[in-house]
Amino acid sequence: MVGKASLFAPLRLSPQITLAHRIVMAPLTRNRAIDANIPNELMAKYYEQRSNEGGLIITEGTAISKYGHGYANVPGIYTDEMEDGWKKIVKRVHAKKGIFFMQLWHVGRQSHPAFMPNNELPHSASAVQPNTNVYLPTGKMEKAPTPHAMTIDEIRRTLNDYKEAARRARRAGFDGVELHGANGYLIDQFLQDGTNKRTDAYGGSIENRARFAIEAIEAAIEGVGGEAGRVGIRFAPWGTFGDMSESNTEALFSYVLEKVNKFNLAYVHLVEPRINGNQDKSDASHARELQPFRDIYKGNFMVAGGYLKENANEAIQSGYADLVAFGRWYLANPDFVERLRKDLPLNKYHRPTFYTNGAEGYVDYPFFEEVKQVGVQSS
Repeated sequence: MVGKASLFAPLRLSPQITLAHRIVMAPLTRNRAIDANIPNELMAKYYEQRSNEGGLIITEGTAISKYGHGYANVPGIYTDEMEDGWKKIVKRVHAKKGIFFMQLWHVGRQSHPAFMPNNELPHSASAVQPNTNVYLPTGKMEKAPTPHAMTIDEIRRTLNDYKEAARRARRAGFDGVELHGANGYLIDQFLQDGTNKRTDAYGGSIENRARFAIEAIEAAIEGVGGEAGRVGIRFAPWGTFGDMSESNTEALFSYVLEKVNKFNLAYVHLVEPRINGNQDKSDASHARELQPFRDIYKGNFMVAGGYLKENANEAIQSGYADLVAFGRWYLANPDFVERLRKDLPLNKYHRPTFYTNGAEGYVDYPFFEEVKQVGVQSS
């Protein structure tokens, strides 16, 4: 898909979907599903505010099953009530002619028995304890335990959970789904050899470790009715968030992307190595470290992590990327696309309210017109 374009050029995402521009709202955990993990009116207002004609929004990570949770107040998509809650939000986004994908999430070992059915251990590729802490529903912080290594039957059940979550997302009206294969969560735990110590068909060689990711993609495609153009996937090569490690990153993700080529997905979404979870790395290079994967992948290539208008536009114009996802600046500017289009100043984001539960730092960031009116009134 390499070619001269700009952030504001349209893009054919798939046979089903065409975008009006290349600016994407990245998936952002916000912890506002405060009643039984069911999407609510506050969330609807948040996504509606940030919707724009022909612009792609990817939801926060949404748990595919009761085993997928690891953070308090994160929405799910595995009950009728959750599906109905999302349906109301989708209608609000579509009323503003936005394009809406749901990010399907299973955190794997980044969890605690407090989040699991019957206080079970979290599930993962292998029983490798992460050197990380988990915030419990009580607000207390504890070290993550050694997870339970999934059986083949549990793997099959989880793959079916991805399929059913994708089916529910489409039934709720979403235009597509994105599999969360980054940031040390379950798909990543199968991929990387620091967490995958299996000796069966899902472990050992790169081919075996990639099997779960490929089968999850196949499950999601089946769930959306066989339309691969309604499915994307996110990876974070060289990402260490969640105590992750891999001995041969370039070989692993080169193999994965070569295999993903066959599906003709809507896109692949890669996180720049200069980002670790929700933080910038202080010693990170700003070189084009994803270029080897860009060279391999033949479809739409989305990048995320540390972008502003200037370097994002250059990434598009040079062919390094087809789409750029923005996180922190998009959450702080509900009219982010319009501000970039007109070179308007941006609201500053307020990190202490990223993961709180109320309206503050969520739906109270002003649109530029509101800022301008306040300025006129006070002058």
